[in-house]
Amino acid sequence: MTFANVTRLPLGRDFRSVFDAGPAQTRFFLTVEDRIGIERLLRQRGTRNAPNPVLLEGLLRHKLRISRGAAEPAPQELVVAGCHVTYEIGGEDARSGMLAMNPVPFPGHVLVASLLGATLIGMRVLQRAPLLRDDGRIDTVFVLDVSPPPCHHAA
Repeated sequence: MTFANVTRLPLGRDFRSVFDAGPAQTRFFLTVEDRIGIERLLRQRGTRNAPNPVLLEGLLRHKLRISRGAAEPAPQELVVAGCHVTYEIGGEDARSGMLAMNPVPFPGHVLVASLLGATLIGMRVLQRAPLLRDDGRIDTVFVLDVSPPPCHHAA
């Protein structure tokens, strides 16, 4: 007998129940460049290779709606595309990678076109957020450290 884990979307594809912008410490901030990058991913169907593209697209659209604009230049503690981010999921060992807008997987990169990357973008150091998993579970992701993109070191 085969059992399949089917990911169920919230009713009406409403992701607010998972990612509501509540207290100040749970808010997300997107730079203009990141907002444009996410919109481009959605427009060019850069999420189509994700395990659950409908869920990912809904999450990215919701992230665009609930995120505030980040100060320019972006604060060094903000997770932006191109930065190197160290994070922890559900109390496991720390992991890290470069956050990338590219829809094609590459070793050492965390794609914004993934549920993890879509959650991380716009977070700040020491911030926690719910992380939707491909199998329908919800974990918690915790940002431990951020190194700004190389081009932002001079700023």
